[in-house]
Amino acid sequence: MPRYEFRCRSCDDTFEVSRPMAESSAPASCPAGHDDTVKLLSAVAVGGTTSAGPAPSAGGGGGGGGCCGGGCCG
Repeated sequence: MPRYEFRCRSCDDTFEVSRPMAESSAPASCPAGHDDTVKLLSAVAVGGTTSAGPAPSAGGGGGGGGCCGGGCCG
């Protein structure tokens, strides 16, 4: 079940609530009982591996890329 982070505007406490996605925007009371809370935007980090080769280098060699899509900026 997803966890959503909230901040209480009354006591400035930050807390998490586990609830179904269908209830993600429902209001939540803080642990101290205050109702003036706001849902925080949480960044999700997704890690993994790839079997692709190394990223191409940006720089000389005449193969495009560069700072302006292959053109020289001056």
